[in-house]
This record gives sequence, structure tokens and C-alpha cells, in this order.
Amino acid sequence: MKMNEGVEWAVHSCVNLCFVPGEAVTAKRLAAFYDLPTAYLNKQLQALTRAGILSSTSGPKGGFQLAKPADKISLLDVVVAIDGAEEAFRCTEILKAGPGADPKADYRRICLVSQAMRKAELTYRRELAGQTIADLAAEVEATYPQTAENTRRWFANLKS
Repeated sequence: MKMNEGVEWAVHSCVNLCFVPGEAVTAKRLAAFYDLPTAYLNKQLQALTRAGILSSTSGPKGGFQLAKPADKISLLDVVVAIDGAEEAFRCTEILKAGPGADPKADYRRICLVSQAMRKAELTYRRELAGQTIADLAAEVEATYPQTAENTRRWFANLKS
């Protein structure tokens, strides 16, 4: 399974927004932090806004901020907002074309390959659902104690 690079950008942006609570940050400023293309990051931020993860304000003091507490935003929420809710594994029931196949069988349910892949995906989704943006931000702060302050200072000093 391959995630869209926008997932990485979106998660980092959400973590950075944790470090500047109550401040609306423009897409341009968020993109500049990692030297990302503003237009493409803006598409990810808009997807997060449509999903209710971020809120967006227009105008000179406008920008993006978390729409709800970071401990209520799971990594799965971000992944689904960017990549969609569709399952990574899609059983096409190729067993129906094999020798001795039962054309009436629902191979999505009885195929052991399908079951194994769905079990793995469920585990992956549970892991993402079990970790929040707040958890990640706290881990960043514990591992790199100056990050939150450096991020706040960087955004405070950046114009536009």
C-alpha cells in the first residue's frame, strides 16, 4: 500500500498547528516551513477542512487552524481525509475464474487471501485510529523539546 505524499504533509501541518494554538496560519506559511509547493499543500489543507479537521478563515488575518482539539483527531482521520476511505485491498474474486469455482460463491468472504489482506488492513487502520495528532505532538515535544518553541518562533517571524 502506498499513501499519497499529501498524507505526510497534512500530518506535519496538523502537528505544527498544535504548536501555534489559536493562530490561523496561511497555506503559504505552512508550505514555507518545509519548502513545499503552496498550491499542492493548499489542496491537502482544503481536504482537511472539508473533513472537519481544520477550519479555514478568509481575509488578512486568515488561514488554517485545527477545527477541534488535537486529541480528537486521529491519524486515520487525516489519512481518510487525504487518501479517501476506500480499502487498500480490493478483492476481484479471481477464484471465480479458477478450476472448480462456484460461480455463486462470494469469494470476497470465503477467500483466505481476501481474509488475510482485510485482517492486515484492519490492524493498520486500528493503529492509525489509536494515535492522535496530540499524541504525536507530545511525542515530538518529548523527543525534541525545543521543537514547539522553535516552530512558534518561526511562524511568528515569518511575514505573509
